[in-house]
Amino acid sequence: MTTPDTEPRLHGRLGAVAIVFMVVAAAAPLTVIGGNMPLAMGLGNGAGAPVGFVIAALVLLLFSIGFVTMTPHVPEAGAFFSYVTVGLGERVGRGVAVVALIAYTAIQVGIYGYIGWAIDDTVRFYGGPQLPWPLYSFAVLAIVAFLGYRHIELSAKVLGVALALEIGIVVLLDLVIFTDPGPAGVTLDSFTPAVFTNGTLGIAVLFALTGFIGFEATAVFRDEARDPERTIPRATYAAVLIIGGFYALTAWAFVVAIGPDQVAAVAQQTLDGEGNMLLDTTADTLGRVGRDVVNVLLLTSLFACVLSFHNVIARYQFVLAGKGLLPARLGTVHSRHKSPAFSSVVQTVTAFVIVAVFAVLQIDPLVGVFGSMAGVATVGMVLLMLTTSVAVLVFFVRNPDADRRLWQTRLAPTLACLGLLGSLWLVLSNFTLVTGGSLTVSTVLAAVPFVGLLLGALAWKQRSGVAEGSEVS
Repeated sequence: MTTPDTEPRLHGRLGAVAIVFMVVAAAAPLTVIGGNMPLAMGLGNGAGAPVGFVIAALVLLLFSIGFVTMTPHVPEAGAFFSYVTVGLGERVGRGVAVVALIAYTAIQVGIYGYIGWAIDDTVRFYGGPQLPWPLYSFAVLAIVAFLGYRHIELSAKVLGVALALEIGIVVLLDLVIFTDPGPAGVTLDSFTPAVFTNGTLGIAVLFALTGFIGFEATAVFRDEARDPERTIPRATYAAVLIIGGFYALTAWAFVVAIGPDQVAAVAQQTLDGEGNMLLDTTADTLGRVGRDVVNVLLLTSLFACVLSFHNVIARYQFVLAGKGLLPARLGTVHSRHKSPAFSSVVQTVTAFVIVAVFAVLQIDPLVGVFGSMAGVATVGMVLLMLTTSVAVLVFFVRNPDADRRLWQTRLAPTLACLGLLGSLWLVLSNFTLVTGGSLTVSTVLAAVPFVGLLLGALAWKQRSGVAEGSEVS
């Protein structure tokens, strides 16, 4: 049951640590290590892939500086939509809201496809029956719906446990590797120009950026934070540094374990379906038991990721409904759980319908579902961050008295815009590698976020015109 309110708000006492758990869980570290890392190494620059993660982290750290500096001037949840509306106006803000919903929904649906495949693969590996992947996806969707309907702190606890186990096993793996390194020893070759420029560094940066999707969601939990003006900036910086450091260190560890001369070939074998770099290296390092543990934690990583994105989307819809951009019912708060319960239900139905369409069309869960949806999400997220950086820069240029710190309000946002423009070019120029589809299919998918931005802006214009006409009459 929901209770109406003229200005309903979510409540909670989430600290920086709890919010970081939610955000890092959305980044799905183990999933990225098992999927994005082999892609960055096999298709990109081999042993130099750790530098790709470092570059991506630096770009997003620059973005975060302007993002958190503007936080006190955006007194509501909504992340990109709220920031862009304050900086660039409602027209662009509405377009960004549409892009955000597209991007988050795409990556969530992609993860449902991935987890359906991963569960089936695990069941068959241990001698179980082969079942259609959508059955597993729908089972996970039901659990996510149950948790998402309730107070955010329940989800935070579930994500906290899953994330702690996930990071714990990878940290153990890294420590064992550096204690007992591979054939070349603990080598720093990955960070030498001759190595990280050998191949395509841009592809490594591309797949590194994909691994950061969801880190900016710290601002979405503003209303449920204990002290938003302190908690949100701390959580944002911590999320970028933890995610970036974790990815770069682990990628380097795998180079050390396999050897800089062999790692690209091993990664390519993974892409060709002839091995699994994550699980095979784990088996060599921690034995069969370690491999089994990582296999299970990969599933919990995927689950934590999809639950986190469910919560983010439900709150985006909640905020947009409160601004009159979506039906008002989506902006109601559950009387007992104090959650955006109805928005959560709508989000569950949306995900169910899209996954069901993929299932009926018998689309491959990895290349067709996860690959294509991750591609749409990556384009959308880079576009969102670029627009937000422009909004931050414009806001402080127009309001110089709001904050006179040159680095935080001018230089960092400008550098972030340049870095994100370069990142967007990398994503679009290598888009077929992300989606695994043809040039035509990839072009259509890449255009979806841009079309969403345009339609959102046009919808605002039409709505504004109707309102003005009503006032004149």
